[in-house]
Amino acid sequence: MQIRFADQSPSGAYALVVPTGSLERGNLASLGEMRAAIEAAARGQRFEGEPGTVAESWFGGGGEPIRRLLLVGTGPASDGGAAEKVGSAAVAKLLTSGEKTLVVNFDGSGFDADAAARLALGAAARAWRYDRYRTKLKDKQKPSVEELVLVGAPAGAEQRWTERYLPLLDGLKLTRELVTEPANIIYAETFVERVRKAAEGTGLEVSALGQAEMEKLGMGALLGVNQGSAREPRLLVMRWNGGAEGTAPLALIGKGVTFDTGGISIKPAAGMEAMKWDMGGAGAVAGAMLALARRKAKANVVGLCGLVENMPSGTAQRPGDVVTSMNGQTVEVINTDAEGRLVLADVMTYAQREFAPKRMVDLATLTGAMLIALGHEHAGIFCNNDALAGELVTAGLETGDKLWRLPLGEAYDRLIDSTIADIKNVGPREAGSITAAQFLQRFVEEGVEWAHLDIAGTVWSDKPGTLFDKGATGFGVRLLDRWVEMVAG
Repeated sequence: MQIRFADQSPSGAYALVVPTGSLERGNLASLGEMRAAIEAAARGQRFEGEPGTVAESWFGGGGEPIRRLLLVGTGPASDGGAAEKVGSAAVAKLLTSGEKTLVVNFDGSGFDADAAARLALGAAARAWRYDRYRTKLKDKQKPSVEELVLVGAPAGAEQRWTERYLPLLDGLKLTRELVTEPANIIYAETFVERVRKAAEGTGLEVSALGQAEMEKLGMGALLGVNQGSAREPRLLVMRWNGGAEGTAPLALIGKGVTFDTGGISIKPAAGMEAMKWDMGGAGAVAGAMLALARRKAKANVVGLCGLVENMPSGTAQRPGDVVTSMNGQTVEVINTDAEGRLVLADVMTYAQREFAPKRMVDLATLTGAMLIALGHEHAGIFCNNDALAGELVTAGLETGDKLWRLPLGEAYDRLIDSTIADIKNVGPREAGSITAAQFLQRFVEEGVEWAHLDIAGTVWSDKPGTLFDKGATGFGVRLLDRWVEMVAG
């Protein structure tokens, strides 16, 4: 779907979208003599202007084209969040309606330039679909909307869209594409290829380590996870140097298990197909790095993704095996389905040794326990620094990628002591998400501010949201992008 800004409505067929907080708002005056009929129709649909609600009518006649009209609620606010819901609701309603052009009339809406640009983001993000493998769609099931025209948007809205939110949309699209693709299409090697192609011309530096290089570095924890797979692992490294030269980069780290069977500790068959998105953390980091590069963020940021496949085979690691991580700690593998923390441990060590970041954030679909604790509404955050935790929680509230902080502590840490190695990869059933975070904390070097985001319940949704339909949500991209903007530019 194309986004276009204009001073007046186009000729020809289109559907008109009017944002309004209530039927009494002045922005309905532009409807002229049709206003009374449209208000009556809206009341008949019990429309009261709540955010994202829609009342549908038709207007025209007397020599004028008959057009579809959507009143879309903003609620009492006129901020960016309300604007995103307007764009999203309009597209969700009309995406497959047969309409090709949607026109948003900003007269009296109260939206400023940033909010108008965010309306475009809401519409474009909600319109995203991945129909590559759907070959039997009927015409009425296919998206028809080709263009969104924003008429009378405040000065500066188009520039704000182009410079700030279109880059973010590109990052969201990449993440959703990676997460949606099946595991026979996206695995370590092809994940790197997709990111490299997406980054062309942006200035984002993309490189990758192969198995032999990781073996030389002693990444026994990561390699142990992948050793049951016929495919080789990769360590994807993305660098964006937009800040002052010599400034330590922010480090973003993603778990990239492109398919997780559980290994020898195999998962139940029911629902296992969903484990194609166990690389959601890596997908979010890749999308965020693309967004930062496209908007030319004034920050130094490095994104690293450990890309593996956890498969059962004659070469797979077994429960009870002991592996040696890159930083020399030995790990007793109690459960091969607790593999993400093993991958992250070596990637975190590599990040700290190679790039010396002072602040490091990892994202991972790490534990089912997080889904039980927080459902699909929040991701969990564990952090060793209150200021960093506060920044990330604030960024989450501003973007809709919401976080809820959970504790760390010595009592939890003792639960993962091993009797034969330095650490074991799981503790007891209780506090499973916390002991997973405690495991990761053992690989954080002194002086490094670190946050772990367990996003197991938020990367995929079985119901539509403001910026997404059912499926991949893109969770984490906006959060990371906003956090970087807050702390560095």
